[in-house]
Amino acid sequence: MLLAFDVGNTNIVCGVYDGDNLIQHWRLATDTLQTADGYAGMFGTLFDLGGIKFSDITDVIIATVVPPIIPLLEKLSKKYFHCDPILVGPGIKTGLNILYDNPRELGADRIVNAVAAINEYGAPLIIIDMGTATTFCVVDSKKRYLGGAVALGAISSMEALFQRASKLPRIELVKTDSVICRNTVSAMQAGIYYGFVGQIDELVKRIKSELGEEKVKVVATGGLSSLIAEETQTIDVVDSMLTLKGLLLLYKKNKK
Repeated sequence: MLLAFDVGNTNIVCGVYDGDNLIQHWRLATDTLQTADGYAGMFGTLFDLGGIKFSDITDVIIATVVPPIIPLLEKLSKKYFHCDPILVGPGIKTGLNILYDNPRELGADRIVNAVAAINEYGAPLIIIDMGTATTFCVVDSKKRYLGGAVALGAISSMEALFQRASKLPRIELVKTDSVICRNTVSAMQAGIYYGFVGQIDELVKRIKSELGEEKVKVVATGGLSSLIAEETQTIDVVDSMLTLKGLLLLYKKNKK
């Protein structure tokens, strides 16, 4: 079985594949202060609940934008799963024609998402990943990765308001019925939610105009994608498992 890790600044999304079947997946908090043994303890509990044994895992693949987590997961892989993990980064086979000025600057998650989205939905594409940051990735009809945009994420926006404005509380992001709100919490929720929806639609509109191609599919992923997609006018598909799908494809391209 394959254990796949997508490590973001806020969350780790991981899944276990039995062949091509995703049999279990989890979302954990990213903690660079945790140890390899500590992560093994967490996975021991999750595996027990899912009916999986450590000995079932034969391969590990890791995509991360958090460099300090790499040695922890490498040690976890070697000590508990007895394998050298595949790390998504320079030197890995992706099949992508990346037209970035410096491809080494491109986040591993963006590469994985592009590989998965092209395989699932064809091209041209706009891929939106709503995490700590919101990333927009653009693939043209020739399946070339052109680049994209990076914007502040909704959760980051909420945390910034809470930390920088002394009278504003920490809130949950929900969709409000109105943008004319009569209390502070609802006003913050409306401003962030609908402001984020507007950000998505405006950036997609501008990307499509610059790209100049017809029938551009817009695919959203990430923890907030389902919530935000309810109000956007531009998102065509929500695929919460997109990154895990991409990790399976990259594993197949690079396994020994």
